[in-house]
Amino acid sequence: MGVKLIKIAAVYFVLGILLGMYMSISHSYDYASVHTHVNLLGWASLALAGVIYVLFPAAGESTAGKVHFWLHNIGLPIMMIGLALLVSGMESVEPVIAVGGVLVTLGILAFLYNVLTHVKSTHRRKR
Repeated sequence: MGVKLIKIAAVYFVLGILLGMYMSISHSYDYASVHTHVNLLGWASLALAGVIYVLFPAAGESTAGKVHFWLHNIGLPIMMIGLALLVSGMESVEPVIAVGGVLVTLGILAFLYNVLTHVKSTHRRKR
């Protein structure tokens, strides 16, 4: 899962940069909240999780790692599309944002559980 997360994080990075460029060129920063979430929950969080899963393969290969991957990567696009629609004036989309947010949150909780149970120190004490 680690390499997959890093690759998906790179896609979010490009999307975040392109959205930032669009806002800069158009001088309209209405989508700043979408831009921020894409960069933090997409690029930064997924890249960091990917690196952790590469460094600790047991975590990346675990069921919790797979649950984290899928919940985060299903929930985030739902949440971001919903947030973009909300910013555009479609207030009825708020429940969609909530569903996406819950999926991402559950994914992050799976990540926390995974780190706490599968990430172990590789440093051994000398006796």
